[in-house]
Amino acid sequence: MRAYGISVGILAAVLVFSLWNSSYMTVSTARWRDQLQQADAQAQSESWTEAVDTLAGSYDDWSESQTYLHIVARHDTVDDAEAMYRRALAFAATRELTEFRAEISDLRDQLRLLAETERLDIKNVF
Repeated sequence: MRAYGISVGILAAVLVFSLWNSSYMTVSTARWRDQLQQADAQAQSESWTEAVDTLAGSYDDWSESQTYLHIVARHDTVDDAEAMYRRALAFAATRELTEFRAEISDLRDQLRLLAETERLDIKNVF
């Protein structure tokens, strides 16, 4: 009977962590996506200095979560988002609006997918 209780406790802990992780990823990616949206709006208004600062701040915020992201998320998804951040920073530095906006759009979608893959739903279970 005791082994049954331990097994149920472990399963309950895994479920609680999964639910917490899903919430954490949703909140974090929404914050990063909002930061990217702000940088995009600044670039469209030709406020490149502010756009670069906003994007750099978002990248710093993203970088603080790298260890955790590499533990819980698929490495290729995280690595792709990292590369997109770097390309967006390069486009912002050269003030390439079209390429910058395309990269920001792709990055926002990648972050949405990152949160979606960590969501606890039937599609992700099977």
